[in-house]
Amino acid sequence: MRVINERSGRTLGDAIREARALPARVRGLLGKRGLEPGSGLWIEPCPSIHMFFMRFAIDVLFVDAGGTVVKRCVEIRPWRVAAGGISARGALELPVGVVERSETQIGDRLAIEAR
Repeated sequence: MRVINERSGRTLGDAIREARALPARVRGLLGKRGLEPGSGLWIEPCPSIHMFFMRFAIDVLFVDAGGTVVKRCVEIRPWRVAAGGISARGALELPVGVVERSETQIGDRLAIEAR
């Protein structure tokens, strides 16, 4: 799927995989060596993430039920935890640098397009 920041019109990723079932959410990006440009992982429901046993850092955007960014986490390194807060319902995991380059801010709404 493709994820776009509605305010800026910038594409955050055009090869985003979904993790909605419990096994896919638990596995997340474990075992991967990195994320290619344009790729990422949409996890829902997901109010928090952990980076235990991960091999690389990521950017994460936490969104509420309406797709509005409620928290942004930049360059979360392995062995860290990040929580989106009480209103977080989903998380978008992206390659490091995407959040800054796209100028995505808290309050921006993300649009999801099926591919």
